Parts: sequence; structure tokens; C-alpha cells
Amino acid sequence: MTRRVFYSFHYIPDSWRASQVRNIGAVEGNQPASDNDWESVKGGGDAAIEKWIDGQLDGRTCTVVLVGSDTAKRKWIDYEIHKSWNSGKGIVGIHIHNLKDTSQKQSKIGANPFEHITMKRDNGRLSSIVKTYNPPYSDSKQAYDYIKQNLRGWIEEAVKIRNSY
Repeated sequence: MTRRVFYSFHYIPDSWRASQVRNIGAVEGNQPASDNDWESVKGGGDAAIEKWIDGQLDGRTCTVVLVGSDTAKRKWIDYEIHKSWNSGKGIVGIHIHNLKDTSQKQSKIGANPFEHITMKRDNGRLSSIVKTYNPPYSDSKQAYDYIKQNLRGWIEEAVKIRNSY
């Protein structure tokens, strides 16, 4: 069964890295907004952005947070994480700092975006439930291949974890 997933990432620095993961083809992902579409959505304010994100999350079973150097603690990433968890979707994090961008550069590893999100139910951190993977390769191609080999399994595991919580 091909999962329908939502990809969450920091657009400006990581859109190229995110497109590499989206193009793996192991799952059906949401289509990214074009720059013009996103500017139009942003122009409608916070309510319009929330409505757009909610629409993108609709019908998805898992949210894949692509963790770049500055992903953690971003307002809309946090919103996507909260919305996903509260609507029963699996969530998984994947560090993408070792994938090259359009300038063929890698970035520094970012903080775990689930570490600062606490759970009301048991006062724990979401990071104690949601798994975050860091490919063990500094070479971009090897990191990509590792993500490609494991993406489907990570998503299935995230859905299973969420369903059991």
C-alpha cells in the first residue's frame, strides 16, 4: 500500500533537499506550492496559511518532517506537527543536512523539532515518541540512498507508533 504523506520542511533553505526526498517515489507526497501560490497564501494572513496547511494534510496518513539546520521551533513547522499529531497522523523526522542544495553545499545538522513540543496527556516530550533519523553518511549520495532505502519503513513505523498511542 502506498502511503499518502505530507512533507514538512523549512522552505527557503531546504526546498531543494526536500525535492530530492519527495522524488524518491516510495510514497505519494503532497505537491509543493509554487513561489507565487505560497506568496498568495501568505498574503491572506495566518488564517489563510492554517487553512492551506489543513487542506494539504487532509487525507494524509503520515507527516514526514525533513529536518534542516533551522527547522526546529519554526511557527508553521510546529503548527504542522501539532495538527498532524492531534489528527492521528504518524510523524517521523529525517535529517537532510547532508543532502546537497542547488549550490552543491551541505548544511549543519539541525535540532530535533519534536524536542520542545510537550504532550498534555503525560507531560512528556513528543521527541520521546516520534522517531527522528539521521543518515549515518556525510556523502550526499550515500545519505540519499540511505533515506531511499528506509523511507517507506520509517513511515510505516510512524503510523504504527501513532496508532498505538
